[in-house]
Amino acid sequence: MTEPIYATGKRKTSVARVWLTPGEGKFTINERALKEYFGRETCEMVVHQPFELTGTRNQFDVKVNVQGGGISGQSIAIRHGVSKALLQYNQDFKDTLKKAGLLTRDSRIKERKKYGRRGARRRPQYSKR
Repeated sequence: MTEPIYATGKRKTSVARVWLTPGEGKFTINERALKEYFGRETCEMVVHQPFELTGTRNQFDVKVNVQGGGISGQSIAIRHGVSKALLQYNQDFKDTLKKAGLLTRDSRIKERKKYGRRGARRRPQYSKR
């Protein structure tokens, strides 16, 4: 494997472009280190989940460009992208990743506001008199 493996992960309005290269486990997100970018342990755990399941924890250097959404959505988008990239690297990981639900794009997005309503579903207050 000489050239990097590329994959795209998505969640809500976040889009993560992920490149995997053989290395010692360095994680770079938008030109910053993983701990510096997220600052939350839960987000770091989410991002490392595909590597934990496949047993490839410190085998790859990961470079990510992520845009849109918040921290939580971005971390799940990165996880989705990393899972898809690992699948390109080795097809044997498919059962493990699929069973954990990491290959499925979470398609839930914000519902649009409708006219005559205060939000997507909230109606104006009813006035009896």
